[in-house]
Amino acid sequence: MKSNVLIEMPDNEISDLLSEERDRLAKMKMSHAVSPLENPHQIRFTKRTIARIMTEIRRREIAQVQKTK
Repeated sequence: MKSNVLIEMPDNEISDLLSEERDRLAKMKMSHAVSPLENPHQIRFTKRTIARIMTEIRRREIAQVQKTK
C-alpha cells in the first residue's frame, strides 16, 4: 500500500486497517509455522504495510501536538 493512499484516509479507517493488517500478519505467521506459505515474502510485505500505517499515525499525532502549541 502506498503512503499516498494512507495520507488521504481518515483516522478511523487507518486504525481499522492497522488492526486488520496485524490480524492478517498473525494468521500468516501461524499458517507458515504449520505449513510453508507459497510466497513467504508476503510476511515481509505485510510487516512493511504495518510500519507504513504506524508511521502515518505517528505523523498525525505529531501534527496534532504542533497545532495545539
